[in-house]
Amino acid sequence: MEPLDAYHPLVAKLTGVAVNLLLISGSLRAGSTNSAALRTAMALAGDGMHAVLYGGMGELPHFNPDDDAEGATPKLAVAELRSAVAAADALLISTPEYAGALPGALKNLLEWTIGDAGTYDKPVAWINVSGPASPSGAADAHDSVRKVLGYAHADLVEAACVRVPLERHMVGEDGLVADEGARRGIGRALEELARHVEARRGSGDA
Repeated sequence: MEPLDAYHPLVAKLTGVAVNLLLISGSLRAGSTNSAALRTAMALAGDGMHAVLYGGMGELPHFNPDDDAEGATPKLAVAELRSAVAAADALLISTPEYAGALPGALKNLLEWTIGDAGTYDKPVAWINVSGPASPSGAADAHDSVRKVLGYAHADLVEAACVRVPLERHMVGEDGLVADEGARRGIGRALEELARHVEARRGSGDA
């Protein structure tokens, strides 16, 4: 990947239809560095990419199989989530680790994508922003995400799963990551995920 100025958009060298990315933060906290990384990804997505940050995780009801039975009408928040996932060519997740695993709110979100097979064969990657305060690098959280995505038969894009350690001082007042090296790492995740989608299109798998 060519070196990028920290404040210039990533211009993806893609052809054909734009790559639509849905960005999902596993944190509901207002000052989350995970959310900051994804806001930055949205800002860096340039020509050939369209990125949307999903903001409805806190509105989702607790998953209940009875509410997802055949013929049941899903609640509005669930329907909106499923519509957003269906419209995306790929998902990019960034999550913290809570109590040695992925946060319950993110697990709940992923559970709501099982009934309609929304993540089945869907390209998915993550940005791991855990910093020095997490000696394990949030490994347990991402192992949990990997396990759930494997159960859902998602297409995990290993090349786009990147570690970009962030600390709060690296996030500017605009809510975006200002550190040049971190921005390049986020840009690399975008580029690899878009490249994977393009390759699937070329092979007829998309």
